[in-house]
Amino acid sequence: MHLMFCWTCILVLILPGPNSTGTISIPEEDVTPGQTQNDLKLATEYLLRYYTLKKEHPFGRSKRYSLSFTSKVKDMQRFFGLNTTGALDPETLEVMSSPRCGVSDVEDYSHRSQANRWTRNLITYSISKYTSDLPRNTVDHLIESAFNVWASASPLTFVRSNSLTADIMVAFQSYDHGDAFPFDGTGGTLAHAFGPGEGIGGDIHFDDSETWTAGSKGFNLLLVAAHELGHSLGMRHSQNRESLMYPTYKSSHSTHSLLSKEDIAGITSLYGTKNSFSYYYPRLDLNVFYNPWFLGFPLMMQDKCDPDLSFDAVSTLGDATYFFKDKYLWIKDNKKYYIKEGPINNFLPKIESKIDAAFWVPRESTAYLIHGSKYWTVKRSIFKGKPKPISNFGIPQWVQEVDAAVHIAKTGRTLFFIHNFYYSFSKRQRVMDAIYPKHISDDFPGLNRTIDAAVYKDDLIYFFVGPEVYKYNYTQKQVVGTEKANIWIGC
Repeated sequence: MHLMFCWTCILVLILPGPNSTGTISIPEEDVTPGQTQNDLKLATEYLLRYYTLKKEHPFGRSKRYSLSFTSKVKDMQRFFGLNTTGALDPETLEVMSSPRCGVSDVEDYSHRSQANRWTRNLITYSISKYTSDLPRNTVDHLIESAFNVWASASPLTFVRSNSLTADIMVAFQSYDHGDAFPFDGTGGTLAHAFGPGEGIGGDIHFDDSETWTAGSKGFNLLLVAAHELGHSLGMRHSQNRESLMYPTYKSSHSTHSLLSKEDIAGITSLYGTKNSFSYYYPRLDLNVFYNPWFLGFPLMMQDKCDPDLSFDAVSTLGDATYFFKDKYLWIKDNKKYYIKEGPINNFLPKIESKIDAAFWVPRESTAYLIHGSKYWTVKRSIFKGKPKPISNFGIPQWVQEVDAAVHIAKTGRTLFFIHNFYYSFSKRQRVMDAIYPKHISDDFPGLNRTIDAAVYKDDLIYFFVGPEVYKYNYTQKQVVGTEKANIWIGC
């Protein structure tokens, strides 16, 4: 799914364009039993595009052409691990008709460009044209995530730019779009990319005739973008089906671990290994999460648009909202609606565990992150001291885990939810309020299940219960609406 060569030396394949009326005519004597004109046309176009089949000799007029055709079929079969017969058997035709990257499988483009790698580790990129299939902020997020995949395994830093002269220009195009590699409409070629170099070098084009998605339907933009970016960085196609650089699209390819060992070995051979300090941040500065110079994102990506997604804890922290799930974290910029994600310890290096509950006290500019019977204090973006026991909040010693917590700024109370009960703690007096715990169902009618997380916003408490969120009016003591939890992180 990538083209590794400089714009000054692009290999031009003489194929009928998608808007052309020209067709490839194949004489009947060249059609063997069991094959159709369409089979041969498909195979010829495929070999011309991906296996450097020469088209100088007209069909049926030269044995040299037939020999070349058979040889290229064998090359293709060998690459994909098929029986090397040279015949267009069903398995071969199935691979040839599969959606794939538009980059050749065999051409070594490194000699055609200035180099097969960038000569610097700071690379800029820009998105010049969007698809209408997804919201712009979703496209931005998925493209950035693709860059983060490779940044996580290399010393490269990718910086988003608004310039039309960025190193890597990303665009959604259709059919003939001016680079001598026209797209073919639905199916077939999904995208292509150019190897490192000046001008068009490094650029990535997606076929806008396809249906682009953030999930398993249509074509997953993250999967395709990460593959194409590999070409933009100098990576070639791989024969390993587990590799991100395998040329055909695999909807079953997990987005949780995109890079294989082979992919990591390939990118490190070009750019070296990632510096170990890139994963450690001694100061939890919120601004760094939204600074385009920041990287260090993980190989593991979670499916944030899973309709069954639930959170273990949700809390404001400064100008961002944190969403915790197992050992994973999403961070949403509340002003820019911008989301970062990754393992918790990528962002909070002192925390190696999951977070069970969390709450924010705006008057103190402090967040409290709870795991088991301990909590961490994060004040003005700095960890304060070592973990402390939750009994400091007046919670009984026998309580070993809190389900959810939320601070109500209007009352100055922090509520701790534990199974079917909840406690009320006065931050000002630093004591647990009397006559607690109480049954949750008594004071919060409509909430009849264990609460996973809670956050206070605009005089409402948002209770996260499984994949659902209940909007609760604390004054009127009633549920005033429900929504899906994953809406909070852009789905």
